[in-house]
Amino acid sequence: MKAETQSFNLADELVQRAPYEAAALLEEQDDEAAVQALDTVNPLIAQQILHELDDRRRAELLAAAPVEMARQWMRNREYPEDSVGWLMEPPVAVFRPHMTVGETVEALRMLTKKSFITYGYVTDENNKLVGVLVMRDLMLSESGRKLQDVMYTNLFTLVPEMELTDAMTAVLNRHVPVYPVCNRQGHLLGLVRGQDLFEARAIELSAQPGNMVGVNEEERLGTPVRRSLWMRHPWLQVNLLTAFAAGAVVGLFQDTLDRVVILAAFLPILAGQSGNTGCQALAVCLRGLTLGDLKQGDQKRLFVKEAVLGFWNGVLVGIVAALGMFGYAMFSGRGDALMLALVVWVAMVVSCVVSGVAGALIPLVLRRFGADPATASSIFLTTATDVISMGTFLGLATLLVDK
Repeated sequence: MKAETQSFNLADELVQRAPYEAAALLEEQDDEAAVQALDTVNPLIAQQILHELDDRRRAELLAAAPVEMARQWMRNREYPEDSVGWLMEPPVAVFRPHMTVGETVEALRMLTKKSFITYGYVTDENNKLVGVLVMRDLMLSESGRKLQDVMYTNLFTLVPEMELTDAMTAVLNRHVPVYPVCNRQGHLLGLVRGQDLFEARAIELSAQPGNMVGVNEEERLGTPVRRSLWMRHPWLQVNLLTAFAAGAVVGLFQDTLDRVVILAAFLPILAGQSGNTGCQALAVCLRGLTLGDLKQGDQKRLFVKEAVLGFWNGVLVGIVAALGMFGYAMFSGRGDALMLALVVWVAMVVSCVVSGVAGALIPLVLRRFGADPATASSIFLTTATDVISMGTFLGLATLLVDK
């Protein structure tokens, strides 16, 4: 009991650390405790930790693990990271079609002493999956019946190369505890538990907000300050370069700002509102990509929708902003209040329309070129919205107000 408690405590520590930190922690543990902890955590996390271990330590843990577990860990490493293959567990309850229900039940009595079994799997002599056994059907069937007469043959399987995003989409309407994983030829390679699949996807999604602002997915609360600085700082330098672009736009209209100083008060308002409009469109587009809702040919409809939403949001928000500009100009006695209000309203409408379309367009373009939309979209969107909103606002002011 004490050893089991220690393994659970160790597993908790592994989950709370970045993979490289968890690997360093396992260097200090005995082989048995390390293997039990890796078996307890989500298979995706276990694979990430095994990947970070040096060859010597990895070989020691593989030698200490049960044969089937070690074999499965090595097999999983053959597949891409964040794929279904990284989550596979070894199939334990595997039977042949000619076996009887009675023989299968006796075998299950022995197997359940070592493993938690949800379904049984029926394969032919070539290990090709031909059926799935539900425990209730086994218990209610006559002991002399063959498995081929009681198994389910309408099979749903995952393939190991499938990305987690695609797997999540595929299983949305199939709520079962365990999914068999087969290769393209139908040979049974392993099992993926629904809980592990959803947990792995949740871990992946939890990293997206950080990725959008330059926080590495490996960073945790306990990450040392020096390493956090090393992981965060490059993004801030890139962000500074893009901020220079917005600053350059403002610099182009310096003469206008010098003569109509009141314009400076509304620059952050325009940038903030257009930025939020773009972020809303970006969030909807990323959600559509994640859930598989955005099909080929839907892009035009998405752009039109975001343009219309941007227009009406710009009109409504622009009215309030224009009233604010009108009152501010009248109260301060600076400039033509009516013309300034018109400039704010038009700039708000144009900025919101363009920002909405940009929020939908940027992640699609990035995905087309092989980049991660969730990671790289925000910095491009921020630059675009700042340049568009400030450029439109100051350009209109130069044409209509600054004489």
